[in-house]
Amino acid sequence: MTVGGGAGGAPSAIDAKKLRIYGIGGALVGIYLAAILNSVLGTDIFSILAAAGAVAAAVMGANAVRRVCGYGIGTGVPSIGMLALGMGIVGASFGLSTAEQLGVSMAGVIIALVYAMVFGYIVGAIANKVMGFNIPIMEEGLTDLSGAGAMAIIGWSYAISGSLAYADMVSKVFNTGYLAIVFICGGLAILHPFNANLGPDEKQDRTLVNGLMVGSLAVVAVGLCSLATLSTTAAIITIVIGAAAWYYFYVWYYRLVKRDAAAVVGTGLLPPSAL
Repeated sequence: MTVGGGAGGAPSAIDAKKLRIYGIGGALVGIYLAAILNSVLGTDIFSILAAAGAVAAAVMGANAVRRVCGYGIGTGVPSIGMLALGMGIVGASFGLSTAEQLGVSMAGVIIALVYAMVFGYIVGAIANKVMGFNIPIMEEGLTDLSGAGAMAIIGWSYAISGSLAYADMVSKVFNTGYLAIVFICGGLAILHPFNANLGPDEKQDRTLVNGLMVGSLAVVAVGLCSLATLSTTAAIITIVIGAAAWYYFYVWYYRLVKRDAAAVVGTGLLPPSAL
């Protein structure tokens, strides 16, 4: 996250275009690498790679939230995160189901990404031109958010189902109710970083490291879900790596909080009179 020096000791911002490449590229590489390695080697232990790819997409989404919500939409910060996953579910379902009907399941991720980003642009245009938000980057932001949501849904759903087949996603993720966990955890990974760091001292690196931290928690959550759908080994690998990543990014985030805070003090317990 360090890209040269910036004001207040913080690194200068990473360009949105670069983060888009990192997010989409990381998600596609993680998901496809997991699918190919699992298929070729006849295992499911590489499902963690798809979960990691979903984290990359979520960080891209978190940056889109900070850019759009930086215009001051207030309580819309949580809403836009839920919108991202809502658009993502539509895109993921359309892409995977269409690919399955065409007999090319592996193409479902690409179809889902393209459809989701077009869908996001249309929603952004409606928000600006019909609802009157008048945010200059609304279309671009919702395009990124929809794409990030679709990749997060597919990546974490793959980590539960171990398959890109739409029928497997439906039976192991949708019908089991695990989709709700993917939706909430994925939404938090996208919306919570800016929601937790907004204000005049918000810094991109601190916000995005928070996204990596919450995204790692989502990996732990889908790992727990996969105990019922994948091999115990694959599930434990996902849980352990997710927990280790969460701890690493938690320590990193706390260090950034101390860097940016005016003061870090311990208040102790509340006095009995205040309880």
